Amino acid sequence: MATGHIFDIKEFSVNDGPGIRTTVFFRGCPLRCIWCHNPEGLERGRGVLVRQNGCLHCGRCRIPCDHPECRGLGRCLHACPMGLIEELGREWDAKSLAERLMRDAELYASSGGGVTLSGGEPLLQYEFAIELLRLLPVHKAIETSGFASGEVFKRVLDEVDYVMMDIKLADSEAHRRYTGVDNAPILENFKRLKESGKPYLIRVPLIPDITDTTENLSKIATVVGDSPVELLPYNRMAGAKYPSVGKTFTDLITKTENNPIDLSVFQNATLRRDAH
Repeated sequence: MATGHIFDIKEFSVNDGPGIRTTVFFRGCPLRCIWCHNPEGLERGRGVLVRQNGCLHCGRCRIPCDHPECRGLGRCLHACPMGLIEELGREWDAKSLAERLMRDAELYASSGGGVTLSGGEPLLQYEFAIELLRLLPVHKAIETSGFASGEVFKRVLDEVDYVMMDIKLADSEAHRRYTGVDNAPILENFKRLKESGKPYLIRVPLIPDITDTTENLSKIATVVGDSPVELLPYNRMAGAKYPSVGKTFTDLITKTENNPIDLSVFQNATLRRDAH
């Protein structure tokens, strides 16, 4: 039985595919987007989140303990008098997680919903994702950066009913600069997605002066053609969680308002109103 690390399970989700869904957040991502709003999902395996507001700086969480669940974390999960520490990346086996998700089977059926795999990047734990998907007799969707080998992408694609895939930057150099990886595998997997016949949605995060420029959006529009596109406003609170996971948010995003977006560059696009 395959196991994987999950950092959150969000019930009653309405923005991660059709109907009412449960979204499962896989821990670990191969990208390092400077605007990432889920820093708790970047690293693989287990970790800790330490909320900063209310911390007494007493140091109790740093005192060595003998709790099996705390081994390897560098902190005690139970010592904080304010209850500010929680584990990230709980390990699940596929059967147990499937049983947990299917508790809401009636809700999925009545709303036309199902389960969505998100992250992080679920393709990074593809073996666990595939085994989990095969145990779910409901509508299955995935939110992905598309950054994976063609073989891995196709294997997961075969198991889902709907795909939400990011295309952030069309220029390869800019993509490497702002996400840390080349976009060639992503664009190749987009072609595989389009040829598969599976329903899908392309998502473009609107990052001020980086992805929201007319030049970038026009290039993406050329790539995706008549594909359905959702434009996601920048989440201005993206940096708030970074100190809690021991990371520092970039200072490269200084603009506070997005450029005016010309939806006419796309053949089929919508602009989401809530921050992504």
